[in-house]
Amino acid sequence: MPPMRIAEKPKDFKGTFRQLASYIKPYYARIILSLVLMVTSTVMCIYGPRLIGNVTTLIAQGILDKYAGGSGIDFETIGKLITTILAIYGISALIDYFVNLLHVNIAINISYKLRDDISKKINRLPLKYFDSKTHGDVLSRVTNDVDNISNNLTSTVSQVLNSMVNIVGVLFMMISISFKLTLVALIVIPASGLVAAFIVKKSQKHFKAHSKYLGEINGHVEEMYSGHLLVKTYNYEEESLRRFDELNDELYNAAFKSQFYSGVMHPLTGFLQNVGYVAVCLIGGFEVIQGRMLIGEIQSFTTYVRRLQQPISSIAQLMNTIQTMIAAAERVFTLLNEKEEEKDVKDPVKITDENGNINIQGNVTFENVRFGYDPDKIIINDFSMYVAPGKDVAIVGPTGAGKTTLVKLLMRFYELNGGAIYVDFKNIRDYSRKDLRSIFGMVLQDAWLFDGTIKENIRFGKPDATDEEIYEACRLAHVDRFIKTLENGYDTMISEDTSGISQGQKQLLTIARAFLKDPKILILDEATSSVDTRTEQLIQDSMEELRKGRTAFTIAHRLSTIRNADIIIVLDKGDVVEVGDHVSLMEKKGFYYNLYNSQFEN
Repeated sequence: MPPMRIAEKPKDFKGTFRQLASYIKPYYARIILSLVLMVTSTVMCIYGPRLIGNVTTLIAQGILDKYAGGSGIDFETIGKLITTILAIYGISALIDYFVNLLHVNIAINISYKLRDDISKKINRLPLKYFDSKTHGDVLSRVTNDVDNISNNLTSTVSQVLNSMVNIVGVLFMMISISFKLTLVALIVIPASGLVAAFIVKKSQKHFKAHSKYLGEINGHVEEMYSGHLLVKTYNYEEESLRRFDELNDELYNAAFKSQFYSGVMHPLTGFLQNVGYVAVCLIGGFEVIQGRMLIGEIQSFTTYVRRLQQPISSIAQLMNTIQTMIAAAERVFTLLNEKEEEKDVKDPVKITDENGNINIQGNVTFENVRFGYDPDKIIINDFSMYVAPGKDVAIVGPTGAGKTTLVKLLMRFYELNGGAIYVDFKNIRDYSRKDLRSIFGMVLQDAWLFDGTIKENIRFGKPDATDEEIYEACRLAHVDRFIKTLENGYDTMISEDTSGISQGQKQLLTIARAFLKDPKILILDEATSSVDTRTEQLIQDSMEELRKGRTAFTIAHRLSTIRNADIIIVLDKGDVVEVGDHVSLMEKKGFYYNLYNSQFEN
């Protein structure tokens, strides 16, 4: 008997089931067909033991008849019965195979539809949703929860129905053989149920404790292994082992008790079932001796007694599975029901001319911009600024001042709480998001690479780029020489976790990606923070060429890198406190002056 587990219970069973039914609806005809076939197969299998009992009766009567001087065993009739039995079980097996194919087809289609809807939904969700959810949680909904639904949905429904048909059919056959023996057999079922319910009640707290301490010990091991350098640096090994031993002892106690209860249930319920089985055999044997029953009927009846216990146990286990499945569906539908990004305007402003060329100059205007990730906690207050085309704008300020938030608003990753942002004197809300973001090139502080070749990673910025354009972008980003040192050059496979490539080299690849896109407006969020000073200077020189005729926003913590910026916007707590170039701001000896000098103090 498998270990018991506590099912995760859904909060809204009915609502979730109704939504799940909408995914099942297109397959109602196939489901009804499979259910009809399954019931037919079950009924045929239920009738099989009765025929086998008839064969036993004929053999027993034939042997007695032979001793009495009669004709003996009627092999012709027995042969016909055996042929019928084989045909019944053969047809039943074929039906079960076909039903299984139908269920697999339905499950795969539902799984495909759910994943397709989730994928499309994720692309329509605002970034605010992902700020409040871990990546692991979202991935779990797409993978584990969808698998849980597809693996259990059709099979669980069919198994429940199959078990119910089995119970009704088997009871009918048992009653048709002997009502007295049926009562004897049924007395054991409530007794077994009471024992099982008592054990489950006693064991629940231990299974919950087992899950709790298993999670805690896994978390502890993961933390200690991922931070093993710090553990050794701070001589935390003994404390780590002490905590591990403490959690391990708790896990051992909970696991022992839970498995003890889980192990004792099967013998106890099995003992009660066997007592009932023995009682049926004794009373049935007496009935045969008295001539009130045939020997084949006893054989059939004992087979049905065994068969009755299986669907009853299955239904109890399936209720647990159904709860877990609906809980998984609830998590999936919670994602699918999340509020989406505001839709683009019906008739968006075009960014291309009649020849298909992007027709954007690069004017950017912030007008009384107000924003907060939480509407009750505004972090940017009444920000206004005009940036002319081709200007190099640096945004500086202490951590949490709103620097990165400002450029995220510019690309409309979040909606404003007040005010407006204009590109070429048109509200960014009047553009489609796709068109708006196509005019930007962005390099973030964290280098993002995906599984693929170096060439594919760089071409991500411009899917139709030629190889020559990729090579030129890499030369401008000063990463071409490094790539050529690799065994497979531009065809080298890399990913975000690739070893042998430094963080700075990964950053250079993402900068090459931005060069390749050749954007109208460039955003650099601490883009050179992971490279050395010499390489940073080379990139800055290349950026000078890239910036010509383009508007550029640079977020910087190292203020020495933005001294040549046309405009420096100094933010503090969401407010613009100073604006000017490096020279004029240093002459003011204000906030920027103090911020700049603090980076060079001994």
